Amino acid sequence: MSKIRKAVLPVAGLGTRVLPATKAIPKEMMPVVDRPALQYVVDEAREAGIEHFVFVTGRNKGAIEDYFDRAYELESSLRDKNKIDILDKLTAELPKAGSTSFVRQQSPLGLGHAIWCARDVIGREPFAILLPDVLVKAKKSCLAQMVVAYNKVGGNIIAVDEVPMDRVSSYGVIAPKTAGDNGKLIAMSGMVEKPSQADAPSNLKITGRYILQPEIMDLLSDQAAGAGGEIQLTDAMARLMQDQSFHAFKYDGQDYDCGSKYGYFEAFAAYAIDHPEIAGRARALIKKLAQDG
Repeated sequence: MSKIRKAVLPVAGLGTRVLPATKAIPKEMMPVVDRPALQYVVDEAREAGIEHFVFVTGRNKGAIEDYFDRAYELESSLRDKNKIDILDKLTAELPKAGSTSFVRQQSPLGLGHAIWCARDVIGREPFAILLPDVLVKAKKSCLAQMVVAYNKVGGNIIAVDEVPMDRVSSYGVIAPKTAGDNGKLIAMSGMVEKPSQADAPSNLKITGRYILQPEIMDLLSDQAAGAGGEIQLTDAMARLMQDQSFHAFKYDGQDYDCGSKYGYFEAFAAYAIDHPEIAGRARALIKKLAQDG
């Protein structure tokens, strides 16, 4: 069983749900307390042992490449002002030389197409996908938990989380092979996009973290457009499921959809009240605002 060494992060989206902020800054670079949302996702992957990051970018995303590069003027200024603690934090978060790749998705043809754009860097080995819109706050990173599960069963792993049945129509949900299977690692028979409550095969929503085998790239190469006229990753996964095992993994943690205004606020508040420098004041402020409101 091959080690999961590489991760694809699709960052080409326009972030229309959080306009007008994303008119000036990539949605992935919007700050959550004191670092961009994307940094949390990269940290999650690093904890899972990811060695190489493939960012699938688009136009006006140069800030992402700059962020993961040296900033010599800034570093020199911090050094001159003896702000060594801040300098150390910046340099500690820099990727190792050669551990990042940036590939371009020239046209917005869907998530499946974005993943396919990384095919030459991924090669013929299993890999992870992390959707940067989603932050998962957990004691042990979501992807690290998934890697442990992958090492047990192999195949393909999809992170899932329970939602109330009256909300399943807002998500893609998985279909367990065995009805009523309530373990943490669940063999899958399929996926359903935004089902009605009556038709939903489960209340386990797909969260935005995947470990997939390289054959998914072969299927994406000729995958027909699906919902919204885009090449959908879920359509290719459904085809791959005919030949390979898929498991849903119920991770420990809380996910936040930073691609929406409320989800972004929710994530900001959640990380603020646990931040080592401002946790106490953040909690007090949120409590005061709730009382005053």
